[in-house]
Amino acid sequence: MDYKIKSRIWIEADGNILLGEGRVSLLKAIAETGSLSKAAKKLGMSYKKAWALIDAINTRAAKPAIVTNIGGKGGGGATLTPYGATLIEVFEKINKNCWRFLDKQIKKSELE
Repeated sequence: MDYKIKSRIWIEADGNILLGEGRVSLLKAIAETGSLSKAAKKLGMSYKKAWALIDAINTRAAKPAIVTNIGGKGGGGATLTPYGATLIEVFEKINKNCWRFLDKQIKKSELE
């Protein structure tokens, strides 16, 4: 039998969630689309929720992860900052290492 351990991780800042899988997906979608509203639509979430998540990330992080441009004739937009790209990279590395560790632990177990 092939056992797997399932787990979700997140990073907190001062006891509040900074990053998790959903927030990282939102950051990536903003990087791809250049727009908070398009990213929210792509992920099937409301603009209001997406804005609240980005505001929470920007407030809790050491530096802004996303910068926004006010709409108008040329349209608005949102841009992933270099720090935002670093947040994604670090989270994904930690997450991948966590999964590797958990896979090793289940293989060491005596469940079989």
